Amino acid sequence: MSEGDVAPPKPAVPEAHEVDTFHVPKAFFEKHGSPHLKDLDEYKSLYKQSISDPSAFWGKQARELLSWQQDFGQVKSGTLSNGDTAWFHGGKLNASYNCVDRHAFKNPDKPAIIYEGDEANDGRTITYGELLRDVSKLAWTLKEMGVKKGDTVALYLPMIPEALVAFLALTRIGAVHSVVFAGFSSDSLRDRIIDAKSKVVITTDEGKRGGKLIGTKKIVDEALKQCPDVTHCLVYKRTGADVPFKAGRDLWWHEEMEKWPAYYVPETMDSEDPLFLLYTSGSTGKPKGVMHTTAGYLLGAAMTGKYVFDIHDTDVFFCGGDVGWITGHTYVVYAPLLLGVATVVFEGTPAYPNFSRYWDVVAKHKVTQFYVAPTALRLLKRAGDHHVKEMKDLRVLGSVGEPIAAEVWKWYFDVVGKEQAHVIDTYWQTETGSHVITPLAGITPTKPGSASLPFFGIEPAIIDPVSGEEIHGNDVEGVLAFKQAWPSMARTVWGAHKRYMDTYLNVYKGYYFTGDGAARDHEGYYWIRGRVDDVVNVSGHRLSTAEIEAALIEHHAVGEAAVVGINDELTGQAVNAFVSIKDGNEINDALKKDLIMQVRKSIGPFAAPKAIFCVPDLPKTRSGKIMRRILRKILAGEEDQLGDTSTLSDPSVVDKIIENVKESRVKK
Repeated sequence: MSEGDVAPPKPAVPEAHEVDTFHVPKAFFEKHGSPHLKDLDEYKSLYKQSISDPSAFWGKQARELLSWQQDFGQVKSGTLSNGDTAWFHGGKLNASYNCVDRHAFKNPDKPAIIYEGDEANDGRTITYGELLRDVSKLAWTLKEMGVKKGDTVALYLPMIPEALVAFLALTRIGAVHSVVFAGFSSDSLRDRIIDAKSKVVITTDEGKRGGKLIGTKKIVDEALKQCPDVTHCLVYKRTGADVPFKAGRDLWWHEEMEKWPAYYVPETMDSEDPLFLLYTSGSTGKPKGVMHTTAGYLLGAAMTGKYVFDIHDTDVFFCGGDVGWITGHTYVVYAPLLLGVATVVFEGTPAYPNFSRYWDVVAKHKVTQFYVAPTALRLLKRAGDHHVKEMKDLRVLGSVGEPIAAEVWKWYFDVVGKEQAHVIDTYWQTETGSHVITPLAGITPTKPGSASLPFFGIEPAIIDPVSGEEIHGNDVEGVLAFKQAWPSMARTVWGAHKRYMDTYLNVYKGYYFTGDGAARDHEGYYWIRGRVDDVVNVSGHRLSTAEIEAALIEHHAVGEAAVVGINDELTGQAVNAFVSIKDGNEINDALKKDLIMQVRKSIGPFAAPKAIFCVPDLPKTRSGKIMRRILRKILAGEEDQLGDTSTLSDPSVVDKIIENVKESRVKK
């Protein structure tokens, strides 16, 4: 990371008198009784053990929370410096068995999935017994399609129960799922299929979201034109639309499922066998397939579900994240099912058919824990308090994806939770697998805007980005890193281990580098300050600026492009693009629309720039490096804080850009 791309300094650590501390509401205990831990002192004691004796701590937790076909020997090996950490050596288990069988055998009629379709009257409940039968039939189907242990299979599915069935059927036979968010374009899907070497794709005829139809099969067909190694595409009939079918390649889900038995013996997997790949934006522009392994990831999901959300046996858990992102993987699928509770699968949007939809779902199904991104909360807060319903069973309100502003946090607590639910602001990443800095429901006093204290086994360090040295003590600010490995951390980037090392483990040797800035206040609470690399966080989703820039440059009229994120009231950050246009091309609104469509097609609608500025040139150092920091300052109206621009190859460019931005805003 070079100085030109370090994010501008954020405000200092909040003063003690500026921040309210919220203790666990008394009503929390009245709704359920005791959380899994006794009090904050027990958290501190267990946390201390998890840092000083991780093998004893994690070994005990793994045996308590997971079912093993064969017990493990050594708990942990390897180091962060060498990038070779491994956990639970010799242990054998199966993810699907842990999520389905053991609960189905105990209580087959217990609800596993509560499906809420896009339309309010469309939904159904699937029990653990039914889930076991569906998962087994799909496991047989995939095996007969030639999917073997260790193969990767791409999933391009909307938020329907069949997405979870697909996850669990693949892990049942030892295959590796690679889920692609069903909002990505055909080009993005193609790149991920090719990189993961997926030979089978699972999709639907169409998807439904917010009253609109999404042509999932059409997008897959477009992608597969350039994926010659894909042998089969399994299609679930969601809407019954007439979609093209390629003989020999395309198969209907319902027809194949009818052919096979309702029980499939789970494959025996090693602790360190790959469980899934999930592609995340990288700062080089080429998406990176983050690889998680079986035992460590499952333990992280189960432990955070149990302690962070205080999940108990009769709870109903509702995570509003999509299965295409890590939030959906860990907290729609794995955490609730590992703990044997009901998980709500919600196909729709928070605003369809009206702004009460989330709250209607929560009230209808007596949801006990609700987990969603601040983007949705900002939207619902703006819509008005009159939409919020009485939700008397809610005791935990979670936030995920980006830091939550204090006023939104307080609205969540006051209006949604009626001051009776504990607000949990969780910090984690695709690469961490599960929460790393977070309050524990029923235990941790919280401060609006702070992710609070580290989870078990997580040893944070604040690093000085200039010297690379750790800054000790409280009331400090710098770059956030972790000093110890933990079970649910990603093991590699698929087919690019050097990239994994360079991105996470070589930046500060001996530490895991998060890529985020952070502050530690006088009480040791952590405040996440956002990315310090070239990643924009839109609606809780990380997008690589390089990836968006590459999409813009594909347009024949664009010479160069620079993308930055700016604060946005609704989405947290919004994409703003600066482009220099080649001579001979007319700069007009049609061209700007064209460029936005280019990004939509290449990556997906969610990556589209909110504003495009056509400029004569970009601010560059003499070595050619684009100074995005200057562009961020200009957009923030901080032209007086640009620093010394004389080192630029053409300092006059800056004034022209300032003028251009002002003109564009006047036109609006």
